[in-house]
Amino acid sequence: MEQNTKNLISKITKEVSYVTDTLEKAGFEAYLVGGCVRDLVMNREPKDWDVTTNAKPDQIIGLFEKTIYENIFGTVGVCVSCETKKDDVSRETPEYMVIEVTPYRIETKYSDFRHPDEVQFSDKIEDDLKRRDFSINAMSYRKNAVTDIFGGLKDIQDKTIRAVGDPDDRFSEDALRMLRAIRFAVQLNFSLSHETMESILKNKDLIKKISGERIRDEFVKIIMSENPSAGIVMLQKLGLLKHIIPELEEGIGCVQGGAHLYDVWEHLLMALQHAADKNWPLEIRLTALFHDIGKPRSRRSGEKKAYTFYGHEVVGARMAKKIMERLKFSNKEIILIEKLVRNHMFFSDTELITLSAVRRIITKVGVENIWLLMNVRECDRVGMKKKEAPYRLRKYFAMIEEALHDPISVGALKIDGEFMIKELGIKPGPRMGWMLHALLEEVLDVPEKNTVEHLSELVKSLNMLGDAELRILGERGKEKKEELEESEIRKLHTKHGVRK
Repeated sequence: MEQNTKNLISKITKEVSYVTDTLEKAGFEAYLVGGCVRDLVMNREPKDWDVTTNAKPDQIIGLFEKTIYENIFGTVGVCVSCETKKDDVSRETPEYMVIEVTPYRIETKYSDFRHPDEVQFSDKIEDDLKRRDFSINAMSYRKNAVTDIFGGLKDIQDKTIRAVGDPDDRFSEDALRMLRAIRFAVQLNFSLSHETMESILKNKDLIKKISGERIRDEFVKIIMSENPSAGIVMLQKLGLLKHIIPELEEGIGCVQGGAHLYDVWEHLLMALQHAADKNWPLEIRLTALFHDIGKPRSRRSGEKKAYTFYGHEVVGARMAKKIMERLKFSNKEIILIEKLVRNHMFFSDTELITLSAVRRIITKVGVENIWLLMNVRECDRVGMKKKEAPYRLRKYFAMIEEALHDPISVGALKIDGEFMIKELGIKPGPRMGWMLHALLEEVLDVPEKNTVEHLSELVKSLNMLGDAELRILGERGKEKKEELEESEIRKLHTKHGVRK
């Protein structure tokens, strides 16, 4: 790992260097610390930059023009403007990047399992590193040298998540660290050390002391990782899942039979993983994880020793809603996931679904959500047989596009029946219908002729024709419209590899 610790300075942004250089020029030490050092060593782009220093909060505030200081832990938010970041660039409205600068500190016990009861400032970087959660996050960087007193570099090399010091102490200080350990493991593709796993098993019940909001934030990060199914398995194996989403554990050993090769638990994990493999957003991943969560509670024995799960989508939607409410998700997220779980069974039989039924489901879930629902169906399918996008799914896609396709109609004309009555004196009746379809044929061939002026003059000419001749023109326009519509539908079916 030594090669990765050299020349890290080249990877540090100008705004961060501005903050550390300002502190150093004032006679203070300034270290990068925590996750940003870990990411730099691993050649990852840091999402956040944290600086620690022997300067006290009032001294930090005195060195920078704009700061934020609203906490009891000594952390000062230094606002670096874009004018500072970029030379010779002026902005009427400066934008700011906030870099957190915290004095070296020593923490006492955590009575609330979240915050230290008391914070004492220190003059030694070593004291600050001792309070951190895991060895890979307990490294600091200054002047092209990494301070690593807990073996973080070796743990990165070994791909291991290991608590700083006694893991029992770290988890009793903040029980959320147990979830963070699993989150880092799945995000970085690391393993938990034996001692860390043993401590989580021992202290798992402490997670009940953590608020739903904090649990939600870590859970979402696990779900949004590249390997969320492994994260869920780890949560279950280490005894945390039963305190977070015990409903999921009901699926373990719940055999489905029929087309399903896996029990409900395995099926949900595979569906979730497929969503992650596709890099789909949170709403699809959560729905994939919850879509069949109601099956264990709705399972009944059927004929020939088969099982039925009638109404499981209704039961599951209610369960998903309660789970998300418990974890303090937003109302918008809850409503969407509940709707997707409730309707995920709609596309079940290609032979029975009509185009009008497809239009109804689009109306029910919303045009903006229909493709989310179809992605969920793909996750469901892959979770059954590890088979992606079979014919049935492709046909659903084609039907949705057909249902969403705007039909070719006289409504596209720049003039309508009302205009013809008021402006041109045309009487309502069959002749008006024939005229409109004749106009449609005209603009289908030459779209630029679809103007009020041109169509008005054409109507005057058409109105001079007899009924028989006008009817022929109207029928020809109808046929043209139907031919074009059929051509568009064939293109949609060809696109998805299905037969009409």
